[in-house]
This record gives sequence, structure tokens and C-alpha cells, in this order.
Amino acid sequence: MKTYLVGGAVRDELLGLPVRERDWVVVGATPEDLIAQGYKPVGKDFPVFLHPQTKEEHALARTERKTGPGYRGFETRFSPDVTLEQDLERRDLTVNAIAKDSDGNLTDPFNGVRDLEARVLRHVSAAFVEDPVRVLRAARFTARFAPLGFTVAPETIALMRAIASRGELDALVPERVWQETQRALEMDAPWKFFEVLRDADALPVVFPEVAALFGVPQPERWHPEIDSGIHTLMVVEQAARLSQDPVVRFAALTHDLGKATTPREEWPSHIAHEQRSVELIEAMCARLRIPNNYRELAVLVGRYHLIVHKAQEVRAATLLDMLEKTDAFRRRERFDLFVTACEADARGRKGLEERDYPQAAFVRRAREVAAGVVLDEAARTGLTGEQIAMRLRQQRVAALTAIKESPPDPGPQSP
Repeated sequence: MKTYLVGGAVRDELLGLPVRERDWVVVGATPEDLIAQGYKPVGKDFPVFLHPQTKEEHALARTERKTGPGYRGFETRFSPDVTLEQDLERRDLTVNAIAKDSDGNLTDPFNGVRDLEARVLRHVSAAFVEDPVRVLRAARFTARFAPLGFTVAPETIALMRAIASRGELDALVPERVWQETQRALEMDAPWKFFEVLRDADALPVVFPEVAALFGVPQPERWHPEIDSGIHTLMVVEQAARLSQDPVVRFAALTHDLGKATTPREEWPSHIAHEQRSVELIEAMCARLRIPNNYRELAVLVGRYHLIVHKAQEVRAATLLDMLEKTDAFRRRERFDLFVTACEADARGRKGLEERDYPQAAFVRRAREVAAGVVLDEAARTGLTGEQIAMRLRQQRVAALTAIKESPPDPGPQSP
């Protein structure tokens, strides 16, 4: 029986990155052998055990054979005669198919070290096409490692396209799609996840609402990049610069979905696309079972981002409506995330990435000013609840009007 460190731990160690968790493969053993040594079985589909001291996962070496459609259609075989090389061969990418023994010696039958040095994400074997999840994983790894110069090998992209063309992506369950997407949104280059999916012909299947944006023009005056899809990924990139919160990045991804449903005869204008965006966001979140905190912020950004862009131009009453409908007074932290996503939208335009966005400071100041307006007990005396609410609103509108009379330079505005 021999134990090897495998997968991401070896890969990240070779890249000089922090190793977050370690996985091990055990060759030449049976489940009974490990149980006798105090390992605790936890695997459902194949033998995985927790080490009695470290609690790290140890899996028996295994092979997989495709027996049906989708990513669940596999037959797993494990026995003491399964070799380390056979176990590594079933893995997705060469950079994840490197093993290290207790003496530090590497086993690298598929040249993963070479691909690490070349900054290439490449499939291990033609069996890559058997599992549609690998399309999502390859895209996610690109989102993580693109800042280090990694790209997906052209021949691997070709296999990903083959998976899409065969309809295998239809077998992906919503939970797995969202799991990979959420993890990608947490990476340093989340927009690369969607770029790779599009290059692999997978975006129309996995995120049809996003795919539909490509080829839809916008007014060049406000959007030098013109294409709505390109703008969307630029906004995700800016959101990643402004915030590490994946909820903000998801809102950036979805803020303009309604532009894909604008009638062609109205192009490049997109009047009232905000409400259409909200409808598509709701549908996407329901389909992929996306958590409520993602959905709620995305809906707010989709519906109100134009109000923020024009915050210094709109009437004080309109500004107050936005503050009330975004629940800015009770949920200040979420409101800050909302404003950050709006700033990402303003910066996600070709050549305008570094422009000032004074609207962010203005709407945050507006929130503080309006929140500071309260009616004392004397002012409430003799008034009904409805009258109190009306009086409070009047005073808040007056306070917002006052700060709008001498606003700072508004900077470039956007429709």
C-alpha cells in the first residue's frame, strides 16, 4: 500500500501558491485495509476515507467507465491492482494529474508539469468528453489562473465544443452549474469563466440570457465597445476590481439582460430594458436555484442602476424613491454593494475604465442625509401614521433637494 498527494495540492505547490486542502490517493489497498488502520469511510459513490489524525480525504485508486449520458453515467472500479497512472488518467486536466510520494518524487505521466510551465490548461485524454462538468471546470480554472497567464489549449476547447454539440450539457443539474459558477465568481478573473464558455459554445446552453447579449448593439456615444455582451463581461471585470464579493460580480453579470430582448427596430436604444432585465434575472435565478442574496442584489441593480448614473440630475423625489425601494435606510451594507455594482457598470466601457464616478459618493451622501431626517415626538403629535409618513417624506425630499442645488461635478453620464 502506497499513498500519494494528488491534484490541486500538488499543482498549487508547484505554482508557489498556498495549498488550501490536500487530497490523497491510496494504491494497493482495500477498504478493509484502511478501516483496520482507523480510517473513517465517508464516500458514497466510491471509497473515500478520512485519515484518523489529519482528517484529510484519502481515496482508493480507481478507474471510471462511461455507461450512460451526463456526468452521472459512470461505472467506477476500484481494487488493489488499479495503478497510480490509471487513477491519474481519469482526471480532467494534466495540471491536476500529477502525484507526489512521501519522498517528494513526482509521478507525471501526462506532462502536467510541462503544461504548468507553459501556462496551458489541457485535457488528460479523449475521455475528457465523457463528463460535461469538465466544461465548467475548465472555464473555472481559467477564471482562477488567467492572471498567471493560463489559457485553455485549442484542442481542449475543441473537445468542449464537442460536448456542447452532443447535447451533454443538458444533463447538468442546476445545483452543479451554480456551484461551479459561484466558485468562478470568487476567482480573480471571473469574466474569463464566461469567455471560455462562450468560446466552447456552452454559454447558450448554460447561460442563454447572457449569450443573447452578444451581437446586440448599444449607442456608441455611451458604449464605445458597442456590443452588449462585451460590455457585460467588461462590467464583471470592473466589479472584480472593485469588490471581492461574488454577489456584486453576479449583479454585474446580469444588470443588462433586458437589452437582449429589445426589438431590433429599436436598436441601438434600449428603452425600458430595466424591467425586462428584472424578469430575466428572476427567471435565471429560479432555473439555477440561485440563492436569494444573489437574486435580490441583481434585481436591484438591474432595475435602478440608471437612476444611480443620473442621481445628480433626477428629481429629489425620484432619488428618494430609489433609496426607499433599495431599502437603503435599513440595509446599508447591501446598498453599498448595490452602488459598487453600479460603478462597475459605469466603468465597464472601452476606454472609460479609469474615469471618475462621483455618483457613488453622491448617492451614499444622499442616503446619509435622508436617513438623518427624523420627526421628533412634537412633530408627530396629532398626526396619523399616514400623515407622519407623508411629512417625513416631504422633509427628506427637501433635504435631498438642498444637497442637489450645489452638487460636485457629475462627470460623464450614461443612459
